[in-house]
Amino acid sequence: MNHAEILKQIIEQRRSIFPKDYSETEISQEILDEILHSATLAPNHKRTKPWRFKIFRGEEKAKLASEMQAIYKATQPEQTFLEKKYQDIGFKINKADAVVSIVVNFSGMVPEWEEIAAVSMAVQNMYLTCTANNIGCYWSSPAIVNHLKESLTIEENQKCLGLFYMGSIN
Repeated sequence: MNHAEILKQIIEQRRSIFPKDYSETEISQEILDEILHSATLAPNHKRTKPWRFKIFRGEEKAKLASEMQAIYKATQPEQTFLEKKYQDIGFKINKADAVVSIVVNFSGMVPEWEEIAAVSMAVQNMYLTCTANNIGCYWSSPAIVNHLKESLTIEENQKCLGLFYMGSIN
């Protein structure tokens, strides 16, 4: 099979796969490194490299789950709070083997939309690399991420665009 056929096949197979479908098998550090490296190969105007990724695994991931559940509870009016949604937040994060925060860094050198587009292309590279390695993944952008500024050490010129969940699939 030539490169174009392989690429077409990977693109056709790429889809969001949610944590409920992840297995308990860990993703190797080598594959995680490959996924993140592929993200850094995305085109970006003036080479601003506007993506900032932070990987959460193990205890850090469990802390993220607790923090996001606490944020949900604190920001929801009592009449709209849903226990199922609260539990789902923790379940999704804890079921994933790795969660990556997706943050855009606005350089001021190019229009903001170009920086967001470059980060989106970086995430698409992650999706394709996950697909090629039989890793389930999906990009989630709940409003809660706007409250993660401190734990993600988000600076004034940055914005969290969501979380990228990853897990092995069998």
